[in-house]
Amino acid sequence: MAFNHPQTNFNLKPQDFGKDFAFGVSTAAYQIEGAHSVHDKGASIWDQFTAKKGNTFKNHHGQIACDFYNKFEEDILLMKSMNIKNFRFSLAWSRIIPNGIGNVSQAGIDYYNKVIDFCLACCITPWVTLYHWDLPQALQDKGGWTNRDIVSWFENYMEACATHFGDRVKNWMVLNEPMVFTGAGYFLGVHAPGYKGLKNFLPAIHHAVLCQAAGGRILRNLVSDAFIGTTFSCAQTTPFRDTPRDFKAAKKADALLNRLFVEPSLGLGYPTEDVPVLKRIEGYIKPDDLKNAAFDFDFIGVQNYTREMITHSYLVPYLQAKIVKASKRNVKTTLMDWEVYPPSIYNMIKQFHQYKGIKKIIITENGAAFPDTLMNGEVEDVDRLHYLQSHLEQVYKAKNEGIPVEGYFVWTFTDNFEWAEGYHPRFGLVYTDFESQQRIIKASGKWYQGFLGN
Repeated sequence: MAFNHPQTNFNLKPQDFGKDFAFGVSTAAYQIEGAHSVHDKGASIWDQFTAKKGNTFKNHHGQIACDFYNKFEEDILLMKSMNIKNFRFSLAWSRIIPNGIGNVSQAGIDYYNKVIDFCLACCITPWVTLYHWDLPQALQDKGGWTNRDIVSWFENYMEACATHFGDRVKNWMVLNEPMVFTGAGYFLGVHAPGYKGLKNFLPAIHHAVLCQAAGGRILRNLVSDAFIGTTFSCAQTTPFRDTPRDFKAAKKADALLNRLFVEPSLGLGYPTEDVPVLKRIEGYIKPDDLKNAAFDFDFIGVQNYTREMITHSYLVPYLQAKIVKASKRNVKTTLMDWEVYPPSIYNMIKQFHQYKGIKKIIITENGAAFPDTLMNGEVEDVDRLHYLQSHLEQVYKAKNEGIPVEGYFVWTFTDNFEWAEGYHPRFGLVYTDFESQQRIIKASGKWYQGFLGN
């Protein structure tokens, strides 16, 4: 059965973005690897969190996921066949140092060496994220991100990674979306480790900020010719109504969602004026901390999926601001109930570009989950195809205005374990049959393959 693709007006080619622009795909260790206790791998906070009933959709877990641990050659060859030349993946801390500190696992080092070497053999450039949310459980038992000692634990882990892989890996990202792993994991309790409240959130923020910069310094010292960045989740925040209260609420949301981690890294401190409750973070700040929080990154990773409409709400503690769900606004949405709003990515690129000190911007994640259906061996995901095209047009618009946007990575390569949402939302360019582990390139993947082959 042949599918007829709707006509689109998408006319861009990769070369329009410049010869050094990096197109790729993004993944994360816990979401794809499986092999959760193979060799001497230690447990992570996500192993623990998913073991408790009710924490994830239908109690799904990542113990097998996409079995990338065993299928990495097959998947990287598939990537190559799709003309994908840049692969962003993360290292599992507890696979490299099972107890978080102490002995380095040779089996873990060997595994990532094989992945890196196979990427290079296939002419695919590895882009490595050091921390993508899977803290070793042994460190969580000591307080995890709320314990200031995590700065030295993290430095120790960074040194191991830089030393073992820095001869071949030159593109590095220190943290993945610290606002999400601190906010969802240490304030709302909906992600691992499931902690709640300001008493957990504030120290977690500050220690993540310190690790962000400390990691950058270690890479700079240990890896020659390193291209060093860190990634930030972001969403254009727009007042729901044209009222002073909603404008103020949107400004607070912007400070929390978009500014909280980038500003200290630029030496600007925390945005406490717009979110006064953040002043309480001062209780965790020691002399020289704000100086040590700054690092001169080569690039930042911008991870944008949607925009948020914000309204004033007396009922929300600390912020008096809340997000108005997309499903209540009569707009086109994804499976995650996120509005499809391509200008958000352009506006966030512009917003980050206004900071002095940001040299380059790479879109390290952008993508969408829609209700994919497998019919006659095909997945005709036209909504995703259009989503990616319309967002790429916005990235091009920013690039064309002279903003130094240097790459675009689709989230994600294969359908995978989507954290608390389990296997329900599918973000992949490639369909994963989680029973058989079969891979099927979706229409969006075939389009990306053709686009990159131009």
